[in-house]
Amino acid sequence: VQLVESGGGLVQAGGSLTLSCVASGNLYNDYAVGWFRQTPGKEREGVSCISRTEGDTYYIDSVKGRFTISSDNAKHTVYLQMNNLKPEDTAEYYCAATVGGLGYYCSGGRFVGRRGGSEYDYWGQGTQVTVSS
Repeated sequence: VQLVESGGGLVQAGGSLTLSCVASGNLYNDYAVGWFRQTPGKEREGVSCISRTEGDTYYIDSVKGRFTISSDNAKHTVYLQMNNLKPEDTAEYYCAATVGGLGYYCSGGRFVGRRGGSEYDYWGQGTQVTVSS
């Protein structure tokens, strides 16, 4: 399984970016995809997730109302639309996926593995998002 992120860049505060995560390989149904971010010296944190089968989503409080996660199952792609970006959103962003059958990792108002992401099996290479003030 391979995950490839794209869409990062440099943007001014208040601007927008859309990150894409394209999956390939033997990803079976009913898995969860999470977007995580990390800055130097800090633990990786999950900011949003989506259940690919049920479509459940989750957002951490600091991005609610600004970020939107969505998926295009036909294209095996998950997006993270980021609006009204703030300097504190600056980080390396990663998408990650669970193995099949674990779609419930993102359901019922939960994001299993949000802290650190150890429960997620497949990771992309990351894309840098820098927000200038």
